[in-house]
Amino acid sequence: MTRPGSITLGVLFMVGFAMIAPVMDTAAKLIGDAVAVGQVATTRFVFQVALLLPLAWLAGWLHRPRPGEIRLHVARAALLLVATSCFFFSLRYMPVAEAISIFFVEPFILTLLGAWLLSEPIGPLRYVACAVGFAGALLIIQPSFQTVGFVALLPLVTACLFALYMVLTRRMATAMHPITLQAYTGMAALVLALPILFAMNGSGIAELDPSWPAPRELWLLAAVGLIATLSHVFISFALAFAPASTVAPLQYLEIVSATIMGFYVFGELPNGLTWVGIVLIVGSGLFVFLRERHLERRPPPPP
Repeated sequence: MTRPGSITLGVLFMVGFAMIAPVMDTAAKLIGDAVAVGQVATTRFVFQVALLLPLAWLAGWLHRPRPGEIRLHVARAALLLVATSCFFFSLRYMPVAEAISIFFVEPFILTLLGAWLLSEPIGPLRYVACAVGFAGALLIIQPSFQTVGFVALLPLVTACLFALYMVLTRRMATAMHPITLQAYTGMAALVLALPILFAMNGSGIAELDPSWPAPRELWLLAAVGLIATLSHVFISFALAFAPASTVAPLQYLEIVSATIMGFYVFGELPNGLTWVGIVLIVGSGLFVFLRERHLERRPPPPP
């Protein structure tokens, strides 16, 4: 049974994640096109490995992965690498709050994937909630699509890829410590990304051609890497201290902090239609989480 004190710690870790994650997105947006988006995404994993691998080694959490486990690490890394690249690219053209709001259809996609791939039960009310959440995303995408074109769909692509990443995480999370899981996934991402950047060096393809950053971009890249690693650690410990049904709804605080960051750094505020979409996404997401929590509390049927 989870102790009340540990639940409070879990809530604090999730609130901490929601507060700092938009700082990473803001730093990535400030980099703009000064650095290839593939290089920005790869830097995030460089910091993840550099910080978490020594920690896992010192704590004695490392082990020799089996071949099947290695394939899962590579699959998770590929999904997260492409998802991160798509999201960072979208931030070059979209307000931070809008991109994050569209991304938050991910819980609905995860709910549907859990039903289709993991045979998890899902009732008609949650299907309705998913449909309402997607409708909210469309309200946000529509005006952005008129402004930036297909780039407005990239946060939705990120949500789909991240949902698949979470399905694989569910399969692996019980087999090893969360820090070890993140460290090995970061290593797999570097194995995939570094040869691509090396091959694209001097190619002239703006999204993949690496370059040596100026001092300003170096600091921003360091901020992206450090905050990305710290935020994932926060999520890992939040889920370790408290049930997912308790802390997951708090992730929507990220929209609030993203709106504040977007306003003070870039002077961006969501318009009226975007706010309606945000309300639909948040409301539907909270309904899904509360519904799942209610079902978890129901007594089992008699034999």
